[in-house]
Amino acid sequence: RRKSLCFRLRKILLCVVGLYLTIPVLVKLCPGIQAKLIFLNFVRVPYFIDLKKPQDQGLNHTCNYYLQPEEDVTIGVWHTVPALWWKNAQGKDQLWYEEALASSHPIILYLHGNAGTRGGDHRVELYKVLSSLGYHVVTFDYRGWGDSVGTPSERGMTYDALHVFDWIKARSGDNPVYIWGHSLGTGVATNLVRRLCERETPPDALILESPFTNIREEAKSHPFSVASTDLIKSGFIFVIYRHFPGFDWFFLDPITSSGIQFANDENVKHISCSLLILHAEDDPVVPFQLGRKLYSIAAPSRSFRDFKVQFIPFHADLGYRHKYIYKSPELPRILREFLGKPDAGRQH
Repeated sequence: RRKSLCFRLRKILLCVVGLYLTIPVLVKLCPGIQAKLIFLNFVRVPYFIDLKKPQDQGLNHTCNYYLQPEEDVTIGVWHTVPALWWKNAQGKDQLWYEEALASSHPIILYLHGNAGTRGGDHRVELYKVLSSLGYHVVTFDYRGWGDSVGTPSERGMTYDALHVFDWIKARSGDNPVYIWGHSLGTGVATNLVRRLCERETPPDALILESPFTNIREEAKSHPFSVASTDLIKSGFIFVIYRHFPGFDWFFLDPITSSGIQFANDENVKHISCSLLILHAEDDPVVPFQLGRKLYSIAAPSRSFRDFKVQFIPFHADLGYRHKYIYKSPELPRILREFLGKPDAGRQH
């Protein structure tokens, strides 16, 4: 019996070691695995919600659109009007919502992070906060996320964001348009804003919530020391293999070879608009020091010499972690001081 038990234990150990050694090889040979782990677009949380009905998520002053950035690509969009319009918005069609963008209320284009959809719980709560402060909020699912059609890629995500921005600007008149990116969405946001600045059509401000410097550094420094709802992120693998010989070659190089960079640290050197960075010290997904480092790169950049660059940390005791900064009672004041108070405007 003892020999049989030892044999079984050795067999299990060999299987575990074999699996441990096989995974890096698979990742190296199939870089698409890393792309899927970074995007996590196949993870749809919460499940069983109808994205055509934002009112089911408590957004009763929101309209669902579909836009087509490219042939064979369709993206689902939500447009939430300022909360003070909620009564007027009842039963209104897409044309009414589009015309509302020309009202005297500023607009925030929100770019969400990986996994989930535009209907994610923490995202919906942020829309509600921003709407209550007098902003239009326009958000969408990148190609391959939610009910949007297409294949995910960094280029494609950035192009989708550019298409939605141009769609907003074509309807918003002189209203300010701000871009807000969260987590992986900060990479899309800086890609977008760099491109807008290069063509001399910058947004009125850029807000980065829980940003990283670049995707390689985020992957390498992913702490993953505590459990969270983001446990299925690629960081789980990075923790297990962090000290594996050839870690960069096996795990980080395939990310780059997949065309994924999200180089916030390089992009901010080419951005010319006001920049606000928000980051919680207890963020278990994107380390706080990466947000601080990004600020230290952006602040002295010549491209920002005529614009505000501000970093707002949130103390760990507040428990805002990676995606709950919207709960901060200080957020309205922070936005008001940075962006100015939204004009109450007229009823639409």
